[in-house]
Amino acid sequence: MVFDRLLGSMGVGGPAVDTVLDHAGTTPGGSLSGEVRLTGGRADFDIEHITLELVARVEAETEHGEHDGTFVFDRFTVGGGFRLHEGERRTVPFAVTLPWETPITELHGQPLGIALGVRTELGVAGAKDKGDLDALTVRPLPVQEAVLEALGQLGFGFKSADLEHGHIAGTGQQLPFYQEIELTPAPRYAHQASEVEVTFLAHPAGMEVVVEADKRGGLLTGGHDTLARHTVSHAQVPTTDWNTEVDSWIHRLLSSRADHIQHDAHGHGSYPHDPYGHGREGDDRHHRSGPGMGTAVAAGAAGLAVGVVGGMVAAEVVDEVGDFFEGDDDEGNGDEE
Repeated sequence: MVFDRLLGSMGVGGPAVDTVLDHAGTTPGGSLSGEVRLTGGRADFDIEHITLELVARVEAETEHGEHDGTFVFDRFTVGGGFRLHEGERRTVPFAVTLPWETPITELHGQPLGIALGVRTELGVAGAKDKGDLDALTVRPLPVQEAVLEALGQLGFGFKSADLEHGHIAGTGQQLPFYQEIELTPAPRYAHQASEVEVTFLAHPAGMEVVVEADKRGGLLTGGHDTLARHTVSHAQVPTTDWNTEVDSWIHRLLSSRADHIQHDAHGHGSYPHDPYGHGREGDDRHHRSGPGMGTAVAAGAAGLAVGVVGGMVAAEVVDEVGDFFEGDDDEGNGDEE
């Protein structure tokens, strides 16, 4: 991204900034590296700070319905405290560590439709200016990839992915939003569920995997949602039969009559009916989600199970993610520092 409007209102040509991310991308909890390239303006400027913001398009439910907003979920100061002389070119390299719960944006190179980016803020003479967003590519951790590939091999199909504002009760969630990956059920479970959703909450030792199913109703019962939480470690990846493990999760989830989070062998217990609380006291609406900005897949891709090394990807994602990076205007900014 390049911008030179800094201090433009004062009639002074400001510095230009171009932030270049390493093309390889990163993983949740991994290192994000690159460099900030500065070009001096028509005068000398004291650069007070260079700050990177991690920004996501997040859906939020309010009493007025769902809406999308831009959410800043982490900030890193990567430079500053120097004078940039007129016309000077300077490069500031950086390497920062992403939060463990950073959403994934692709699977085997196929985009999931998540709008995630890096924005550069430059502080000069007490003023701040923010550049346009650079798209951030985040690949899954081995555990996430193993679970998703198992679901694909079991016949589940990718439907959509989105980011929901709120907190999943009873979990160790750290960020103020979570990622949902929505799936069409495998044929063997199609009579029991209309949709399955998976959320990963990673941490240094492993992750919590929250699985929600929209169970179909029977002759005497209505449909309802049921959830389960499973704790897995990063070290389990090479020693686990993931197809069998994940299939057992789904089987137990759909066989359960309870509408609460069930724990796996790492712990037992139950939580209130609305585990996806949105932080408003007295709000007892049950969580329901659907495709939103940057998340809906093309109609022909809904229900599609595509194998890529045994995994699942969307054949087409509606091109709204690009609009996020081109038209970001800070509306709905969730930066709560």
